[in-house]
Order: sequence, then structure tokens, then C-alpha cells
Amino acid sequence: MDIATACHRRTLGWVVVHPPSSFMDLPVTLPRREFSDPDAALEHARAIYDAGIRHLRQRMAEFVGGASMGLRVRACYPQLRVQTDTVARADSRLAYGFVAGPGRYETSLTRLDLFGDYYREQFRLLLRNHAVALEVGPGTHPIPVHFSFAENDHVEGTLSAERRLLMRDLFDLPDLAAMDDGIANGTHEPAPGEPKPLSLFTAPRVDYSLHRLRHYTGTAPEHFQNFVLFTNYQFYIDEFIKLGAELMSEPPGQGGLFESGADEGYTAFVQPGNVVSRRKGLPLEPADFLGAAPPRLPQMPAYHLVRKDGAGITMVNIGVGPSNAKTITDHIAVLRPHAWMMLGHCAGLRNTQQLGDYVLAHGYVREDHVLDEELPLWVPIPPLAEIQVALEQAVADVTQLSGYALKSVLRTGTVATTDNRNWELLPFHDSATTPERRFSQSRAVALDMESATIAANGFRFRVPYGTLLCVSDKPLHGEIKLPGMANHFYRERVNQHLRIGLRAVELLRAQGMDALHSRKLRSFAEVAFQ
Repeated sequence: MDIATACHRRTLGWVVVHPPSSFMDLPVTLPRREFSDPDAALEHARAIYDAGIRHLRQRMAEFVGGASMGLRVRACYPQLRVQTDTVARADSRLAYGFVAGPGRYETSLTRLDLFGDYYREQFRLLLRNHAVALEVGPGTHPIPVHFSFAENDHVEGTLSAERRLLMRDLFDLPDLAAMDDGIANGTHEPAPGEPKPLSLFTAPRVDYSLHRLRHYTGTAPEHFQNFVLFTNYQFYIDEFIKLGAELMSEPPGQGGLFESGADEGYTAFVQPGNVVSRRKGLPLEPADFLGAAPPRLPQMPAYHLVRKDGAGITMVNIGVGPSNAKTITDHIAVLRPHAWMMLGHCAGLRNTQQLGDYVLAHGYVREDHVLDEELPLWVPIPPLAEIQVALEQAVADVTQLSGYALKSVLRTGTVATTDNRNWELLPFHDSATTPERRFSQSRAVALDMESATIAANGFRFRVPYGTLLCVSDKPLHGEIKLPGMANHFYRERVNQHLRIGLRAVELLRAQGMDALHSRKLRSFAEVAFQ
């Protein structure tokens, strides 16, 4: 079956209607093949993808140069297909790597350079658990031409309005119908005869998020690491930059950044604009010279402590509010991180709390509203034991407190998240539905604007999540942040709070990915890919 034939077919909930192949300008056709070796399957997928991208880039360059295009230009993503007649005899301790039951399963693949190791592991598990061939061939999703551009290509800006309009007739543009989150939300229902999904995300959905990540964070997706820390204050980022620079100034094996005294194998520190600082004594790479600090910071700037195995730490300042929290986690989720955690400030709701106390969330009151349609409020967002234990142990390690003494600075409880920045100004005593009444009935001990959103999207996208907040004010008890008091608090607590987050990552990394991705995050009819 050639690419043109493949692109005529119905695929995962949407119908592609295209001209016949005689009216299409297609790349060299590569056949669909069966594989019993994950490396060979990966290389075939890579060849299909690379051929398609080369074809689109070449034709786009010709179009920008003013050439007349006689045919519509198209290339399709590579596709993985698995067909099985039996139920998997999978390792019951593993939460992914097998399909839910007999049937035909498919997914489109993209960015084989970025996701190669990830795809190889998913291929390996499917072969091990089902003992059936992996079918890899040209797929059914056209590659939008925008997603074929290289990192620094900005060709549309050189086109006239007439040429931009003509581009719609000659190239495939992003189709939002192919990018919804129905699979992840559990609402996707294949029509009779359609394949079932293998992955939470189609290739166009992945590519869309990769482009959004560049826009929002100012860094390329290649720099993102498998452990992600979110914060709602620039103070944490300032401290992270300081610690990153300190670590980069030390040769490998001599960094004292972490509580363990080890440097954890970090090789580079990356800032917005893809500005790369290499570890002292390590050679520079060609891409290191391409970065440049942006004239202004992006909306949610990201910073990366990079390890060669990708198990480093990315920190993102998401700013204030649940909308930002949802936006950034919607896109980082396609990178399939091992865990993400929220480190930020909160309002303490209990009179017994002191400014600077920590709150470890074990439940959430979701009054953020941004995920109500995707994840109904009746869906519980459970605490994840591995994350909870790591965060509590990290607090103990950094503060050097234990047992009853640890309870003097750390409280475990419910965190309420609201979308109202001025929640303190709402009427508190004139009805049965006041915030005060709801917070009391929920047993909430703290309130912020991001944590429940990050946790809920972690649950939704099967990414392990956790929250450790620091009490910065107590509005219900008359302790509001005043400029001088706030500055003193930030100086006293931010460094320690950040080091707790770094220590938690150390502990989680030592557990390994299989321990983190538990069945608690997966449904009874789950996709095979992690």
C-alpha cells in the first residue's frame, strides 16, 4: 500500500478526503513491513519520517522561491500497527507495554530523533508481551507542512498574502480535528472497523505541542528533561539559575549542589533562547553556538539541568493562575516525563500554621474550573505514594528534622485551588456556599491557584504528580504579605524549598521509571504506550 492509498483511509476518529494519487506530489514510497526486532522497526519508521520531511522541506523551499506547483504536496507520518488475537500475558507489575485485548491497534509516529529511545522501549514491550509482529509503514495522518520546518525556519514570514493563501491549496496545514485529547480523556470511541489507539497522542497532536513549547517556554523540546518542577514565582527561578551556574562551574564529579553531595551526572544548563552552558571541562557541541538570549522572557520560561540520559530537571515558571498551569502541562505531557511536581507559595488556612511551613498535598479541592469539561469533578485525584514519600523524605533530608520535630514544619493535607485571585475579598458569612464553608468542609489546609490543575492534568495524562507548597501568608487570620515581610520570607525560604524539590528528584530517579508509572494512573482499557 503506497502513501497516497494510506492517506485516503479513515483514521482514529476523523476522515481524510484527498485527491487521487495522480494529483499528488508524494515522497518516495517505502513499503509497510513486519518486524520482530524493535531497532529494525524504529529504523524503518525513521526512514519513512525522514523521507517525508525532506520532501516537504524541498517543496516548501521551491514554493517560497516562487515556483509554480502543479500538484498538491503531501507526506504522511509513519504508522505502527499491532494485531493480536489473544490477551497479553504481561508482567502484572508493569502498568504499560500491552494492549487491553484482542484487536487491531495503531498509532502515528513523529520526531524519531527526539522520541527514538521512547519508541524503542514501547516496541520492545509490545514484542515481549504479545509475541506478534510490529507492522511499520506509511500512515494515514498527513504531516502538516508547518511541522516539517527546521528549528530556525520561519518561511511564512517571507510570503505575500496571496502566496500564503495559495499555500493552503498546495500543502496540508494543521487540522485540529486530528489533535483533540479524546484518547487521553477516555472519550474516544472507534467506529466499527476502525483500529484502536496505541498511544495517548496522535503524531499531529505531539507536533502541535512541541511547537507550543517553543513559544511558551523559549526553549526547544530537545532540552526538556524527564523530571519537571513547576513554580509560580520568579524567585525560585532566580535560585535555580544561581544553583545551575554554580554546578556548571565545577568539573564533573565535584558538584555539591545536592544533599547527597553528588552532582547526579549533569552536563549542561539551558536557559530561554536555547542558551547552553556546558559543565566545566566538557566539550562544547555545535548546537551550543545557536542560542541567543531573547529580548524579553517568554510567557512561561523554562530552564533545564541536563543529563545525557534525559533524567535531569526542567523548571518552569508558570506564573499565576490555573489557565497557565493547564496550558503548559497540556504540552509537556507529550514528552512523557517521569514525574512533575509543583513548588510554590500558598495561603495557609489554619491558625496553627506559621509562615514558612510546608504543605504536602494529599488531596485537592478543584475550584480552578479549567479542566471541568475534560476531567469531571467526580473523578478523584489520588495522592501517589512514591511521590509523597519522596517529598516527605526530601523535607526531612534538607531540614535535618525527623519524627515529631518534622511535623513542626510539614503538614500533609488537602489543598484548595481557585481561579479567583482575590478569593479573600469574597463574602464569607452570608450564605451556606461561602468559600470559608467549603474550605472547612473539605478539611483544606492551604489554598493556591495552580496545584490542583497540575495534579489533575497529571492524572489525566498519566504523568506522576505531586505538590509541596510553602505558606507565605494567612489571609483568613489577618497575616497578609507586606512588601518588607514578603522579601524577608522569600530570602529565608526559597533556597531551602528549591533544594527540597531537587532532593525529591534524586530520590525519585533512584526508584526508576517502572516504579513511578503505576496502575493508579491507568484505566482498565488503556493504551499500550506509557
